[in-house]
Amino acid sequence: MRTAEMTRKTGETDIRIRLDLDGTGVCAIDTGVGFLDHMLELFARHGRFDLEVTCKGDTRVDDHHSVEDIGIALGQAFDRALGDRKGIFRYGQMILPMDETLILSAVDLSGRGLLAYDLRIPTEKVGTFDTELTEEFFRALAHNMRCTLHIRQLAGSNSHHIIEGTFKSVARSLRAAVRVDPECAGEIPSTKGVL
Repeated sequence: MRTAEMTRKTGETDIRIRLDLDGTGVCAIDTGVGFLDHMLELFARHGRFDLEVTCKGDTRVDDHHSVEDIGIALGQAFDRALGDRKGIFRYGQMILPMDETLILSAVDLSGRGLLAYDLRIPTEKVGTFDTELTEEFFRALAHNMRCTLHIRQLAGSNSHHIIEGTFKSVARSLRAAVRVDPECAGEIPSTKGVL
């Protein structure tokens, strides 16, 4: 089974994550950041990842530490659950429409962490959530998952739709990339022989 459990405890956060790459989208999310809870629920459902996340963070300061550290721990959980990455499709992409918004995401589970990010979120906040934390989350996720992740906004004017469309698009790209390719089971999908 391609599963992982991660804990991350610092002076700013105490995080526990359970991840099953071959799930059905069942989730239990309690991060202390309401908007992030909603985004991670969508992420689990659209990726069909079973996901449990709890975080006790210093949100009295702001949400930055919690959001970034959850991205770190979730990326590490994906990396651990993928193991040696044998037999996976490796690549995934999605152009996802959400009302006026159109988000492109593409992922390469390359073993190298990189985020190429091009969102133009028009407001500084959605509710109490600092919209600049969207980039922090995905940077932490990509670097710790050891994947190349491209996110590009092709259209959109509503901040909520842009961020929600991004979480859904990335989840569906990852869903495609982590799948096991029955034609290549047991093979590393790289001419280098390692990812």
